[in-house]
Amino acid sequence: MGYDPENPMKDRITDIGPPHYEQFFPAVVKKNYGKWLYHEIIRPGVLMHVSETGDKMYTIRVASARLISVEHIREICDIADKHCDGIVRFTTRNNIEFMVDAESKVQPLLDDLASRGNKFPVGGTGASVSNLVHTQGWIHCHTPATDASGVVKAVMDDLFEYFTSMSLPAKVKIALACCLNMCGAVHCSDIAILGVHRKPPMVDHDTITGVCELPLAISACPLGAVKPTKATNSKGEEIKSVKVNAERCMFCGNCYTMCPSMPLADPDGDGIAILVGGKVSNSKSAPKFSKLVIPFLPNTPPRWPETVEAIRNILEVYAKDARKFERVGEWAERIGWEKFFEKTGIPFTVKSIDDYRLAYDTWRTTTQFKFTSHIK
Repeated sequence: MGYDPENPMKDRITDIGPPHYEQFFPAVVKKNYGKWLYHEIIRPGVLMHVSETGDKMYTIRVASARLISVEHIREICDIADKHCDGIVRFTTRNNIEFMVDAESKVQPLLDDLASRGNKFPVGGTGASVSNLVHTQGWIHCHTPATDASGVVKAVMDDLFEYFTSMSLPAKVKIALACCLNMCGAVHCSDIAILGVHRKPPMVDHDTITGVCELPLAISACPLGAVKPTKATNSKGEEIKSVKVNAERCMFCGNCYTMCPSMPLADPDGDGIAILVGGKVSNSKSAPKFSKLVIPFLPNTPPRWPETVEAIRNILEVYAKDARKFERVGEWAERIGWEKFFEKTGIPFTVKSIDDYRLAYDTWRTTTQFKFTSHIK
């Protein structure tokens, strides 16, 4: 196919890309697009949307792992073919949603899901712990400080009753990011699990000149901790390399992204931090960033008991003490973060003080302080 400079669009394909989302709508959604009046949660995991036309749509929300097999996907599709005209969707937190257009179709779908064992638990709506959103972890990512799917599996196994019920004061979103580059939503979730590195990257002088472009590795550091230097490799040869200023390093792994000869992972230095109080909702208070409350917990696969215990402790103290509709961060700010540490029994450390150079934007700048027996 020749190119005609006088007619550059001739024979050019212009409709490549994803198909229009409308073709994946259930018929009842396409018919009532823009006409929905309200929705109700008629039982945990089951929502009813009502249109101004009188039509109703019922959504059954089901938990799903983020990393799933082809066989599991095929089973999901089989369920959608049988009950939902072949249409199914995933939420941003990896829940599966099956949608039907009549109440009479709800119970047969629920019975079918229940007949398949514990593979398709129904829940995650309203005042519950929704499915955890998480990153890649040890399975795929090159800079993780902890695993993702393994930790999430352990946490949700322990909190399962809070997914299938709506017994909490408000919804609780939990997220995991396996490092602070944070392709998860830990900055804006009620409770967040964050993988943290604590040691600067190592430099492999034997391979660095063969696999890295040194200017890229140097410029990748957001704090200017990576500098060019001369070094001697294992053969006694002087080579161009880099050095790391450990005092400036914040262990982000950006240099390793650019240069595979600067690995960051360390079995003893890597672990988990817990953050609390983030949210996206703008309904009762402004959106909030999460705050560090536990700076380090060890990596203890396969079940991560320290992390699981810490998450359950925070959730149960919140569930007992918060007011109805109050999110975790709103509860902590109402009682005061000093009281939060006291009630949860979490020791306050200097690691929870925001000492970033622009921290005056986030510090509490009033003279109000809730003195407690927990603060010395």
